Amino acid sequence: MFLYNVSLVSEFIILGLTTRPELEKIIFIAFLIIYTVALIGNLIIFLLSIFDSGLNTPMYFFLGFLSFLDICCTSATVPKMLTAYVTKSKVISYYGCVAQLFFFTWPMGVELLLLTVMAYDRYIAIGNPLRYATIINRKVCIHVAIIITIIGSLNSLAHTYCTFRLPYCDDNKINHFFCEIMPLLKLACADTYINEIVVFTADFILGICCFCLTCISYVFIISTILKIRSAEGKRKAFSTCASHITIVSMYYGAVIFTYIRPRSSLSLEKDKIVSALYAVITPTLNPIIYSLRNKEVKEAFKRTVKGLLQHKLKSMT
Repeated sequence: MFLYNVSLVSEFIILGLTTRPELEKIIFIAFLIIYTVALIGNLIIFLLSIFDSGLNTPMYFFLGFLSFLDICCTSATVPKMLTAYVTKSKVISYYGCVAQLFFFTWPMGVELLLLTVMAYDRYIAIGNPLRYATIINRKVCIHVAIIITIIGSLNSLAHTYCTFRLPYCDDNKINHFFCEIMPLLKLACADTYINEIVVFTADFILGICCFCLTCISYVFIISTILKIRSAEGKRKAFSTCASHITIVSMYYGAVIFTYIRPRSSLSLEKDKIVSALYAVITPTLNPIIYSLRNKEVKEAFKRTVKGLLQHKLKSMT
């Protein structure tokens, strides 16, 4: 095992979004609803992208993968928080905290890469539609998914190792609603300069560089759309990109704001809200913004429900 617990701490206490007991019930109900919506919405998109032949395209392959990552991201943090409100115990074991950090940073890192790939996919679809099926085919999609998953795993391993190689002495109260990197660095009783360098480097590569590549893709996309003569053609082209731009702006903005700053400028109370945006709210909005308003997804959902009902009726007769 590459992790060596040299700390005096065997468990952490996660303080949560608030320390005011009168607000805990409201937060519990709100996050229970949000998590349920996120889980059901993303699960529907994920399953439809796999089983419905009408969604057997690169765009829906990436959307299905995005939904899978969103399920992982929310499931790494929200259930533990909800359980804490029910049991009135905010304790998480040392290695439970290790696991939570890893399984949160993994989908987050992969998603940043995936959003960049999705921007390039839209550029090829709009800018070179005749060769789209040749350039972005099923084999390419699978290879891309494997590559960005490996990169995301290495990123998560690096963060997890660097964070938990530090000693944690007396203070074990995490001022957050899950085991996040920055609140943990606040608790470490050792110099965290190397950790800040690792966090800044990873955020620069996965955050700023990916964001810049996404922006470059959209510069070419917009340039291509402006060359389309018909107003209807322009509207359809813009509609395929509007959802992606919305999510990219929310997700990249929150991540860069949280991780790109030095430790001395951290405000953990404010960061809780920002973290909730990219860890919980954005994954909940993804299936709504991207897919549930999409005509093809609605038709696929109707076909699936109809097929299940017909199968049920046949089994009953």
